[in-house]
Amino acid sequence: MTFTEKIQTVFFWKKSVQIIIPFFIVLVIISLLFNSFSSVISFNLTEIKSQNFENGKWKIFFSTKVIISILYGVWVAHKNIN
Repeated sequence: MTFTEKIQTVFFWKKSVQIIIPFFIVLVIISLLFNSFSSVISFNLTEIKSQNFENGKWKIFFSTKVIISILYGVWVAHKNIN
């Protein structure tokens, strides 16, 4: 089955979403740990917000994670569905 045939099935997209959502959550958590580890450990939410989400930083923060998660989910689903 080719890639274009696979992406036309509902099963493919269900599997993709099952991969995309957990991967996105894990990616966000890991990114927050890398970007502001000390603030996360001390649970300083205002510092985490200012470092990662204020002044339009949230657009870049989340857009890259969404794109990476979608690409990864589609790729893994494609590789695992025969």
